[in-house]
Amino acid sequence: MRIVVDAMGGDHAPGEIVAGAVQAARDFSDEIILVGRETEVKAALGADAALANIRVVHASQVLEMDEHPANAMRAKPDSSMAVGMKLVKQGEADAFVSMGNTGGVLAAALFGLGRIPGIKRPALSTVFPTLKGFTFLLDIGANADVRPEWLVQFALMGSVYAERIMGVANPRVGLVSNGEEDTKGSELVQQAHALLRASRLNFIGNVEGKDVVLTHAADVVVTDGFTGNVIIKFAEALGKFMKSMIREEIKRDPLSMTGGLLARRAFDRVAARTDDTEFGGAPLLGVNGIVIIGHGRANRVAVRNAVRVARQAVQSGVVAKIAEGVAALPQTVEA
Repeated sequence: MRIVVDAMGGDHAPGEIVAGAVQAARDFSDEIILVGRETEVKAALGADAALANIRVVHASQVLEMDEHPANAMRAKPDSSMAVGMKLVKQGEADAFVSMGNTGGVLAAALFGLGRIPGIKRPALSTVFPTLKGFTFLLDIGANADVRPEWLVQFALMGSVYAERIMGVANPRVGLVSNGEEDTKGSELVQQAHALLRASRLNFIGNVEGKDVVLTHAADVVVTDGFTGNVIIKFAEALGKFMKSMIREEIKRDPLSMTGGLLARRAFDRVAARTDDTEFGGAPLLGVNGIVIIGHGRANRVAVRNAVRVARQAVQSGVVAKIAEGVAALPQTVEA
């Protein structure tokens, strides 16, 4: 496989990005194509530039984290994102990975790859930890405002990913709402609910916030990008809050400190289960190619795992499977 890594994307680029890409090249033996300013990328590579499965492709421009995505893409046609997407579009690479500006990657993917035929809007997705395993949540930020039929397409794409990548047979699909009853939710949610009931997807109904993390009521959880982004960021902040509060309380007295030392292995296991670096990155589903977007603060471990996620998506044929599903979906929903 040939995986493009945007060497200039992320808070710690190019150093951590290149280090993670090198680790992926060693672990998976695929060709890793580092796209970015050649002198900076090669300096970060050092002696690893001699690796047979590492290739550097020069891109003179960088889309910064604070730039307006669409405007920057037009103004910077030779950005690392634009050049990397072009490699995928032309068949010179199989997937694209970036830890850069999320809106920029979305714009670059839409301009460079386009959407899968029939898909109205792409969705950003993520694996989300629960008490009983993992669920797949989308959209988490690509579309703040959506239409009911888009949510049905998100559900289809999430189901394909959960089945092909996560190994879940006939994934259960839930729709985020403020109540489990069919009549609950905004007008958007109620209309989407009706369409999902009419589809061939394994739709189990509405799910509340507690159902996502406590009961694992659904394998795929669907919502609009505004709500999904709030869920993700609140969950990240809550996790940090709980860890900090536990540390403070453990240090309050000698007995608690002793108990904390005894429970350290358990705390380490909890941290591993909720460590976003292990998830790698968020698949951008619906564009006509494999695109994985990582967190801006990603370290080399996260980059390595983002490459792993990308190669799994290539191997499983996610794009083709989504195209097949969406071709049949309008007839199913109409019926």
